[in-house]
Amino acid sequence: MSLSENILQDKTESENNLFLGDAGELPLDTRRALVLLLSGPFLDGERHTKLWPVLLRDEAVIRRRLADLFLELMIDTDLKVAFTRQADTGDLEAPRLLRRAHLTFIDSILLLYLREQLTQAETHGGRAVVSRDDIIENLSLYDRTGNTDKAGFTKRIDASIEKIKKHNILQKIRASDNRFEVSPALKLLFSAEEIITLTKLYHNMSAGELTIDVNVSFNDGDEE
Repeated sequence: MSLSENILQDKTESENNLFLGDAGELPLDTRRALVLLLSGPFLDGERHTKLWPVLLRDEAVIRRRLADLFLELMIDTDLKVAFTRQADTGDLEAPRLLRRAHLTFIDSILLLYLREQLTQAETHGGRAVVSRDDIIENLSLYDRTGNTDKAGFTKRIDASIEKIKKHNILQKIRASDNRFEVSPALKLLFSAEEIITLTKLYHNMSAGELTIDVNVSFNDGDEE
């Protein structure tokens, strides 16, 4: 290596030393993107406008860092969404880093309704927007109490809305307390098997078959 190359390498390493004892190699913005992916649930290009181009620029090195943790990077450039999931390690007993957020019955039908709104919005080339009243009206079709405790069922729906907001799937629209945008990431956060399970639940409830809870979950940085 020539003297000029050594000087350039030393300068780069110095720029990436961000704190006392820092042994990292990545620049600050790349580290921010990596941490956001690890903390979950996803990196949204519409919301994280500064980190999205960083992710695309440094995709290869971020993939390598995640692979060291038995994680896989998933990117949809059309939706401008990226997230991590456990790598398929086959018979290898790999430790699991990502936690799972388990869904209740109300969570499940709410997410199905939100996915339906995403599909409809996509056909019109727009973003999906829903209101609290719309959600309550649609989910009330699955009220198992026989309309004897509407206030209690509405309270459960509100709790589910807050839970989904916490995971950034529902994002509050400015200047409105009861209208939300549905994140496009919802289309990517579930495996095909989980979607089948939720869809069966939807049809079973429409047919009047009562099911209390479902055993499905999705990757997220916070465990309920």
